[in-house]
Amino acid sequence: MNSVEILTDAFDRIREVVHESVDGLDEDALNSRVDPAANTISWLVWHLTRVQDEHLAELAGTDSFWTGRGWYERFDLPIDRQATGYGDTPADVARVRAPAEVLTGYYDAVHAHTVRFVAGLTDKDLATVVDENWDPPVTMAVRLVSVISDDLQHAGQAAFLRGVFTRSPSTAAATAARA
Repeated sequence: MNSVEILTDAFDRIREVVHESVDGLDEDALNSRVDPAANTISWLVWHLTRVQDEHLAELAGTDSFWTGRGWYERFDLPIDRQATGYGDTPADVARVRAPAEVLTGYYDAVHAHTVRFVAGLTDKDLATVVDENWDPPVTMAVRLVSVISDDLQHAGQAAFLRGVFTRSPSTAAATAARA
């Protein structure tokens, strides 16, 4: 397995966890919180996708899907167009609400772009310095691994929350009543 195949496999694994966390949940479940300051599944998936989208746009020299491909408008959220979720307050988290199809639609669009971009990379490309503001400077490989790490953490948090909400007796009863 080469570098590109490893990166692609990692991004594909994130996609699996995102879908396992979101698919089949209604907006109430996607936006439930374990406490008033906690993140929601909607926010976690939106945030991990926004971060991946912004980093890939920067690396590929393209517009993000969020601002350049209409996803900001599709979500129709009362948030700043440039928001990515960094530093969000509990009130900011509450503003990120979306149905499962919109969350996974945006994620899948960014994922497909990511996999296409990564497929065209060489080991020389991966060694290219993309950010000199750090010591040592950040290479494309390091940036991609950073995105993978952040995405996996947030996707895992979303999967955990799904388990909490689907196993909770009150949530299970409410879900059964809606079915």
